[in-house]
Amino acid sequence: MLHGYTPAERFLPYLSWTDIATLEDKANTVIVLPVGAIEQHGPHMPCGVDAIIAAGVVGKAMEKLSSNVPAYALAPITYGKSDEHLHFPGTMTLTGELFLHTIQEIGESVYRAGFRKLILVNAHGGQPQPLEMAARELRLRHGDFMVIPRSAWSVAHDTSFMSEEERQLAMHAGHGETAIMMQLAPDTLHMERAKACMPEPFPCPTLSSSRPAAAWVARDFGPTGVIGDPTPATPEQGAKLLDELSTQWAQAITEVHQVQWCVRHASSWGRSQYTGDIEAHA
Repeated sequence: MLHGYTPAERFLPYLSWTDIATLEDKANTVIVLPVGAIEQHGPHMPCGVDAIIAAGVVGKAMEKLSSNVPAYALAPITYGKSDEHLHFPGTMTLTGELFLHTIQEIGESVYRAGFRKLILVNAHGGQPQPLEMAARELRLRHGDFMVIPRSAWSVAHDTSFMSEEERQLAMHAGHGETAIMMQLAPDTLHMERAKACMPEPFPCPTLSSSRPAAAWVARDFGPTGVIGDPTPATPEQGAKLLDELSTQWAQAITEVHQVQWCVRHASSWGRSQYTGDIEAHA
């Protein structure tokens, strides 16, 4: 079914329009949008890793929410901005502009339905910039709209099981992603194909001592598409990661439900008013 890892009762598309119209306190009901991608993840994992992780972390977080916290997940965005991986078959990518506008249009739909708190939980490292741009634009349009774009991995979790080299240099299809996929979709993995491909440190330490400061594409680091070492991953590590991430996200959703932050009515602080204020002080 469409809800995937999310409990059916926490899945907004399963409500009718009349159900949504009559929800209580929609201004403090949290809507959560998992954002993923379909792109290569080496020979050992499916191309759907980022979409699966986004949906899985959000879904498991929804399971852990207290019944008195009003929150719903949307169906995940499965296609993202993945052009850094387009040299590998199976990668499906939108342009950055189309992806940005897609997020904006979904945000507008959420706002139009009466909700005022939206979290974007992103599991693809190649698209935080358009997500942040879309969130800022929505905030400028609607002064009473709280939009929070964050990585699925940005909440507290233990990485002590990884090597220091992995923590510093790995970027894609490595230890952490492989471990959590062992929990979320173990039947899609082929660990007999897993191989490490660790990049060299970027040779300009003033700008970057670990991850490259220059624009890169995945094939810059080798022919497999892996940037890291997936071989030490275990299901036990994945279970711990998924539990930690989902617990922290449940806490974050609870806090967003409770918080009141810079709420301004759109009629007095929409984009036109904001632009006018800038021009008046220029």
